[in-house]
Amino acid sequence: MLKRFVLAVAVAAASHSAAAADKWNMTVEQPDGNYITVVAREFAQDVAKATNGALEIKVHSNSVLFKRTEVKRAVQTGQVPIGDVLMSVLGNEDPVFEVDSVPLLARNFDQAEKLWAASRSAVAAKLEKQGIKVLYSVPWPPQSFFTKSPINTLADLKGVRFRAYNAATARLIELMGAAPTTVATGEVPQAFSAGVIEAMITSPATGVDTQAWDFSKYYYDVNAFIPKNFVIVNLRAFNKLPEASRKAVLDAAARAEKKGWELARTKSQELVQTLGQKGMQIKPTPPAVEAELAKIAATMKEEWLKRAGQDGRQILDAYSAK
Repeated sequence: MLKRFVLAVAVAAASHSAAAADKWNMTVEQPDGNYITVVAREFAQDVAKATNGALEIKVHSNSVLFKRTEVKRAVQTGQVPIGDVLMSVLGNEDPVFEVDSVPLLARNFDQAEKLWAASRSAVAAKLEKQGIKVLYSVPWPPQSFFTKSPINTLADLKGVRFRAYNAATARLIELMGAAPTTVATGEVPQAFSAGVIEAMITSPATGVDTQAWDFSKYYYDVNAFIPKNFVIVNLRAFNKLPEASRKAVLDAAARAEKKGWELARTKSQELVQTLGQKGMQIKPTPPAVEAELAKIAATMKEEWLKRAGQDGRQILDAYSAK
């Protein structure tokens, strides 16, 4: 009788284990109020619902698990099965990942969406060779200038300590004559108050997240480029899922991408308006700055093509054809 009881318990435990939900931790860069994080949480809820709880994804926001530069490696090695990260931060390992940070190449969301369509297969193929699968992307609002003082030409930024967040923005700032200084998003307010940086190029979303009105006065609506965060998953972990769960993840990812791009379009102007309501002066790009940026953009495009080679040329040809 005791043996039968023990056997029954063992069988029940095995059945429970087999039926237990897969549980993933997801590392997310931005704070909870940011729409990119909102999309990530809705994606996780969508997956849980579509799989009837067979796959649970717990979202950890604000880079509490891994910092931006650590995310790709953490996903690749399985330290965390899934995460979101700024795509262009991977530009140091392959310039293809930096395509959305080439200045003036895509300045509105229609252009940015076409550029993603033209580059996605190349990006996905490079990551898949490293055991990583791309699930979905969400764009940032266009990148613009935040300054303490008014500017009329790029000469007004000469020597100014200017925040950079990847290799592409560092190169842009260098060509502008300013001094690139790498500062993580969460450290921006402190960096401004300590004089580590005096200006930055970023999105109005980051401007609102960091309460830029506390340390800068002018917002110049430059729309220099539209970078993306993308969500990547460890390919081995993905392939271990049951077929139904894999399909649910891919379907949820497609919905998340659609929602993310829609939110970016609707939120961008709202975020700029928030900056104005908080006391910042919202300015168009000065004509001299626009002309100078066009020259810098041409230089950076040629530099990028030289580094990206045939892959880069194919992406730009496909982008031009769309």
